[in-house]
Amino acid sequence: MVVSHQIPMGKYAASIDDVRAAAKRIKGIGHRTPILTSKTLDRLAGRKLFFKCENFQKVGAFKFRGGWNAISMLSDKDAKNGVCTHSSGNHAQAVAYAALKRGIPAYIVMPNNSPDVKLEAVKGYGANVTLCEPTLEARQTTLEKISEKTGAEVIHPFNNPNVIAGQGTAALELIEDVGEVDAIIAPIGGGGLMSGTCITTRSLLPNAKLFGAEPKGADDAYRSLKEGKMLPQESPNTICDGLLTSLGENTWNILKDHLNAIYTVSDDEVIKAMKLIWERMKIIIEPSCATPVAAVLSSEFKELKGIEKVGIILTGGNIDLSKIPF
Repeated sequence: MVVSHQIPMGKYAASIDDVRAAAKRIKGIGHRTPILTSKTLDRLAGRKLFFKCENFQKVGAFKFRGGWNAISMLSDKDAKNGVCTHSSGNHAQAVAYAALKRGIPAYIVMPNNSPDVKLEAVKGYGANVTLCEPTLEARQTTLEKISEKTGAEVIHPFNNPNVIAGQGTAALELIEDVGEVDAIIAPIGGGGLMSGTCITTRSLLPNAKLFGAEPKGADDAYRSLKEGKMLPQESPNTICDGLLTSLGENTWNILKDHLNAIYTVSDDEVIKAMKLIWERMKIIIEPSCATPVAAVLSSEFKELKGIEKVGIILTGGNIDLSKIPF
């Protein structure tokens, strides 16, 4: 039986009650994604692994959870002019699809180097797409102009409290389906998923370890945790296109208090993890999604003691099949 331990109300952008409320909104709209296991990966990692397969979620990524939760909570007045956001792909798809379900317009700002598979999916959901230079400043400036022009409600990719609560439902389902685990690990980009995972896990399994995974070429969260203050992403260089952004104030406030460690992995390790998941589990995951897999297979992670059961959130599978790097 999983017992809830209350984190002080009001300290963070979202609470376990917010996560549970989000789960009710998502039920019947999104998928309760499966949890897969692999004896081969267990052997390679030296512990039991439980893969929460959000690559099977609506839009092919966990981002649907937060996008739908935030958009479904808008009043008719706030939603009347539609919604807008900036994203390199998966949050863009989530907002576009959620807006389509609600019957309102979606305006999406995407960097001009976004993967084609993600760009085409966003357009396929009927969103109005504006391309910009692949910098955070360009994304934010373009979004502000579109919001001012259209009156659309901004759905921030990760710093929105309702997005954080929605993302926390992936860990909620994992814990409900598996029971007690000794640790949960997930990728960190802006930190929406990881912060939601922290809120859920700390409330339900207060003794479990919480780990993040980042590419070495985009390691702002790792550096931030090490320095004890939020540091910006600086010239990211990695194939993990979903992890290029910086943390937000709301996500950092949660991560700094609850993360036990962040593991960084090379792009080569990411590619090897993607290939291994395909070979042994017969599923495709995108590079960003492979970071926690690469982390648990690293020699550094294997040295950890007292951790026998690890939950891994596989965040998405949206990758151009013509550009699979193995």
